[in-house]
Amino acid sequence: MPVTRTSDILRSLAAHRGERQTVGEIVGVLRDRAFALLVVLLGLPNCLPMPPPIPLVCGLLLAFVAIQIAAARATPWLPRALLLRSLRQTDVNRAVERATPVFLRLERVSKPRLLVFDTALAMRMIGVALLALAFGLLVAAPIVGQIPLGLAVCLVGLGLVERDGIAVLAGLLVGAVGLAISAGFVYAILLGILRLT
Repeated sequence: MPVTRTSDILRSLAAHRGERQTVGEIVGVLRDRAFALLVVLLGLPNCLPMPPPIPLVCGLLLAFVAIQIAAARATPWLPRALLLRSLRQTDVNRAVERATPVFLRLERVSKPRLLVFDTALAMRMIGVALLALAFGLLVAAPIVGQIPLGLAVCLVGLGLVERDGIAVLAGLLVGAVGLAISAGFVYAILLGILRLT
C-alpha cells in the first residue's frame, strides 16, 4: 500500500471548497501528520538567532505537544475555541504554496526507513525526547543557544512526517548536543551565583 506523501496532504488542504476553513478541519485533513507538522513548525523559528521570548514560547508549546505524543494520543488535543476558529481559504492556499516546494525537496531524499521508530512504544519515547528538547529551549542561552535544539526538533519532526527513522535518529543526536550546551549554560549561571554568595 503506497504511503501518502505530505505534499499530497497539503494539496488536499488547498482543494477545500469554501471561503474559510476551520482549524478543526485542517487538523482533520492532516490526520496522523498533525503532530509531526506541529513539531516542525515549533522547531523552525529556533533554527535562526531569535531573541526572547520566542524560544520560551516555542518551548512551552512544544512541551504541550510532546506530552500528548508521549501519552499516545492519535491526534493533537486543542481547545474547542481554537478548533472552531477559521482561516481564509486564500491564506491557507498561500501557506500551502510556500510549504509544498520544501516538502517536495524533502520527499526526494527522505523515505520510510528504520521503521522501528514507527511503533507505539517508539512514539512514546520520541514524545519524552521532545519534552526534554522543550525544556532545553526554556533554559537555552539567549539569541543563539536554541539553534542546535531548533535544528534537532525540525529533524525529528521531518523524520516523523516522512516516517524516516534516520532523520529522527539524526535529530535526537543533534538534540543531545543541544541539551549538553544548555546544561553547560545553566551550570555556568549557577556557578556564577554561588561564587557571588
